[in-house]
Amino acid sequence: MQTQIINEKGSLKNMKKSKIKIEYPLNNASLTILWNSIGTQYGLSEWFADEVTVDDTTYTFRWDDWEQEARLLHLRQNSYIRFQWEEDKGTDAYFEIKIVTSELTRELVLQVTDYAGPEEGDEVILLWNKSVEKLRRLTGM
Repeated sequence: MQTQIINEKGSLKNMKKSKIKIEYPLNNASLTILWNSIGTQYGLSEWFADEVTVDDTTYTFRWDDWEQEARLLHLRQNSYIRFQWEEDKGTDAYFEIKIVTSELTRELVLQVTDYAGPEEGDEVILLWNKSVEKLRRLTGM
């Protein structure tokens, strides 16, 4: 896993959030299985949230008794999906899950981009680590 934190100043609403990029090598991953896990409502509800509902471009993610809405910004089949949390509306903050091929090993890598406030970076990385570990267990990667 490779983590990179990029400091960026944002608007008042996005005050001093930093861009975080994390790469997760996925040995022997199948592009089809990986895409179905990150690019579909059902797949996201298996590892990212307890439940995911979709209404047009609005995704509602539920964890226990907590829910959060995000708007789908971009999607490229078998490549990436990008969302923006409702609370980040009007800012440059987003989160993206992208499938890339490692130039060195030619294996698939899951690249996550997210934004976090000054005191949240470690927590955001920990949450992604936990979620991707669950994805690995579910898909056998």
